[in-house]
Amino acid sequence: MPAGVNSPVRAFGAVGGMPPFIAQARGSHIIDADGNDYIDYVGSWGPAIVGHAHPEVIRAVQHAAASGMSFGAPTQSEVLFAEMLVARYPSIEMLRCVSSGTEATMSAIRVARGYTKRDFIVKFEGCYHGHADSLLVRAGSGAATFGVPDSAGVPAQLAQLTLTLPYNDLDALSALFDSRGHDIAAVIVEPVCGNMGCIPPKPGFLAAIIDRCRQSGAVSIFDEVMTGCRLGPGGAQGQMGLVPDMTCLGKIIGGGLPLAVYGGRRDIMQQVAPLGPVYQAGTLSGNPVAVAAGIATLTLLDDGVYARLSDLSTTLQFGLEQAIAKVRIPAVVQRAGSMLTLFFNPERVDDYTHAAQSNRERFARFHGGLLERGVYWPPSQLEAAFVSAAHSDEDIARTILAAEAALLDVAS
Repeated sequence: MPAGVNSPVRAFGAVGGMPPFIAQARGSHIIDADGNDYIDYVGSWGPAIVGHAHPEVIRAVQHAAASGMSFGAPTQSEVLFAEMLVARYPSIEMLRCVSSGTEATMSAIRVARGYTKRDFIVKFEGCYHGHADSLLVRAGSGAATFGVPDSAGVPAQLAQLTLTLPYNDLDALSALFDSRGHDIAAVIVEPVCGNMGCIPPKPGFLAAIIDRCRQSGAVSIFDEVMTGCRLGPGGAQGQMGLVPDMTCLGKIIGGGLPLAVYGGRRDIMQQVAPLGPVYQAGTLSGNPVAVAAGIATLTLLDDGVYARLSDLSTTLQFGLEQAIAKVRIPAVVQRAGSMLTLFFNPERVDDYTHAAQSNRERFARFHGGLLERGVYWPPSQLEAAFVSAAHSDEDIARTILAAEAALLDVAS
């Protein structure tokens, strides 16, 4: 395996050192192959919102697996799963299951292009939407420019069909639509960024994306692979009262197994084969074992769980802020629901430019200090941490103490 891992951030390239190899997990804790126990704030990068190996999720998976791993045919559980999501997301009238967030965003982009019969898409600098070619694109030299490939193997001609804007920049968005609105098939956005650290949207930013798309005939796509069912039952859009044209979901809805969804307005989704001309398929799409894990997880996410998540996350944020103030180190904590980031940056972070100015050397030392003290934090300054309903008050208190000690190490 390249670098010994199956996903780049697992290699600890941003923080240095040898990553722990995980042997098992229960609730809010993970245990590595050497028997070391950590309080976990990665949570499989978001899915473990009710904790690792929740007994009800495990039972659902075991029961489903006993009936067969995969059929390549429709199942009743797929229908139940779809009904649960449609009830939570008024913006989703029809949906299609896939196996990963990358598949969901890639498919949504294809459907939007097929629906509008346009080629150009818009994304925001620092937002990550999976590793499809059209989305591995960074900004060029201007505020709104033709994209530049962000990975070897992405054809420059394809990258040029992706226009990149600064996140949270209403003026840049308006200027682009004023000049190129008739060319744009879709705008895709993380409603709350988690892939350049936790960065909430400025007031009016997301609503402006939806409005400008509707005015120009483009499709607005909310990538809620990370925020979906985390900020509330209806994700970020439910919390903010917004209705995008299309939505991508993943992570939590699969309960820890490979499962994702893209969906949206009926007239758009009717473009998908076999109803329409946009082709998308998958041998394991809607896999019954993954669907069972998703249904069990969604069933557990009641009002009490979200209240508990809010309380725990608020306490953690306040404790980290107190530790920062005590140590007197330039840093800021940003949170949206149960996802948060401690930026080694003296000012609030609103976009990728600000996020990239954070002190990554200090973050690496902070991360190492937490790991030594039994806290497993995301191994990158530009990733969000996740609180789960399985975290205890003691977990949070221990984390705050570990963070204060780690910050003292950084300051010394």
